[in-house]
Amino acid sequence: QVQLVESGGGLVQPGGSLRLSCAASGFTFSSDWMYWLRQAPGKGLERVSSISGSGGTKYYADSVKGRFTISRDNGKNTLYLDMNNLKSEDTAVYYCSKDGKGVSKGQGTQVTVSS
Repeated sequence: QVQLVESGGGLVQPGGSLRLSCAASGFTFSSDWMYWLRQAPGKGLERVSSISGSGGTKYYADSVKGRFTISRDNGKNTLYLDMNNLKSEDTAVYYCSKDGKGVSKGQGTQVTVSS
């Protein structure tokens, strides 16, 4: 069955950086678009970024464009999200997902941006 396990979250000061990872198994990882979603306290699920199976096409939400970079290593079945210049409004639980609506997502990793 599909398994997605996120890691790399934590507490970081504004302006800091984090790298999130997502280990995938149970499906043909290299064939599928992959997504990073997030849910801030009291808010709905937001699509942050997506990447094609080959890694050649990427999309970003306007709120993270220029600060976040999505990538993947198909040899390791791993999805990444490099987050730079973090802001307090980036505080959320971050999920990797096989679909853009979060129907098939992992358990999430908490990112807290605070001084």
